[in-house]
Amino acid sequence: MIKDILSLVVDILKVPAILVGLVALLGLVAQKKSFPDVVKGTIKTILGFLVLAGGATVLVGSLSPLGDIFKHAFNVQGIIPNNEAIVSIGLGEYGASTTLIMAFGMVANIVIARFTSLKYIFLSGHITFYMACMVAIILSVAGFTGIQLIYTGALTLGFIMAFFPALAQPYMRKITNNDQIAFGHFGTVGYVLSGWIGSVVGKGSRSTEEMNLPKNLSFLRDSTISISLTMMIIYLILCISAGKEYVESTFSHGQNYLVFSIVQAITFAAGVFIILQGVRLILAEIVPAFTGFSEKLVPNARPALDCPVIYPYAPNAVLIGFISSFVGGLVGLFVLGHLDLVLILPGVVPHFFCGATAGVFGNATGGRRGAVIGAFAHGLLITFLPVALLPVLGSLGLANTTFSDADFGVVGILLGNLVHVLDKNMITALLTGIFGVLAVINLLKSKKQAVGNE
Repeated sequence: MIKDILSLVVDILKVPAILVGLVALLGLVAQKKSFPDVVKGTIKTILGFLVLAGGATVLVGSLSPLGDIFKHAFNVQGIIPNNEAIVSIGLGEYGASTTLIMAFGMVANIVIARFTSLKYIFLSGHITFYMACMVAIILSVAGFTGIQLIYTGALTLGFIMAFFPALAQPYMRKITNNDQIAFGHFGTVGYVLSGWIGSVVGKGSRSTEEMNLPKNLSFLRDSTISISLTMMIIYLILCISAGKEYVESTFSHGQNYLVFSIVQAITFAAGVFIILQGVRLILAEIVPAFTGFSEKLVPNARPALDCPVIYPYAPNAVLIGFISSFVGGLVGLFVLGHLDLVLILPGVVPHFFCGATAGVFGNATGGRRGAVIGAFAHGLLITFLPVALLPVLGSLGLANTTFSDADFGVVGILLGNLVHVLDKNMITALLTGIFGVLAVINLLKSKKQAVGNE
């Protein structure tokens, strides 16, 4: 019965709109807002996430055919990293432990944020679920069972949920020009790499949003138009390479393949447009509401939100980042082929969402040059990391897919190798000890500040 209840709770919290809506509700109640304001704020927050999710669905629908068209056009076979695919396979064997680790991992995140200096509450529920699944797989393969598996997995997940937003926060300040929101998506290592590269190579480079164009090309300043035209070129090249018969029989259902290319490209731009509107609606509601939540439960905490939350700050960098990351994936594929290693095909969806985010991070520190080179490096990273991750996933390492985003690779490789070096009890004790040390340091820091204020 307890498992069923927890499973229901996890099913609810996996939906970002409901999770963030609950946080907004708690925050508004904590601020003693009037009943109409609580209802309005909660519904607007949920509405914003549903608009964002709707845009993502439109965008993914337009992107999905590209992967198969690319494989057919260039006759390449290999593993396509995809979080949803590998998790759906893993849940067959590790579903119960994944559910429990996620439920208690979110509690651990709040506890860690409350008692340590890692003041971040991770609010991307679906990504949290994927990470809980990977942690459950690796620990189970290493021999963890029962309460020790759930405790160690939940504490590991809690640390991951608090650490990665902290790692990204210096770059978030540059992107947003404030310190109100944090970044909550498990591709952070790739984004931070892009931001760092931007700071190294981008001196003097103008922002991607400063487009100096002739008057007759001024329409390209509209990011929706420039995204549409760029994706039209990409779609037309791939569809022509794959051939009229293949595209029309497999994807367009008889519609002319050139018309299909144009419609899909503009549909992609429509998805980006919808996402940007959803993000603006969310930010208008969640930041004030989260203030009340954090004041009561976790003083000074910031909400860590999914990657589209930064797209409105640099829409041109979103497109540049996607293309640069995808090119990096192609170069990585070529290198893997020459090294006779398993081929990791560039998944269009992860290269868009993660590559676009890497572009925004690179642009914040290094302008156009940072966006291009930083996102390209990100594309290489998410191509090579899965190769090293596969051996630690047990039998799932033999599947024709794996986890796609950078943090899954980094965490999986570190955790997977740690369990081979240390005893199970030592790992559990180590994680508990780290929490204790961080809590003590934060307590001493707080006391020192209190004395200073007096």
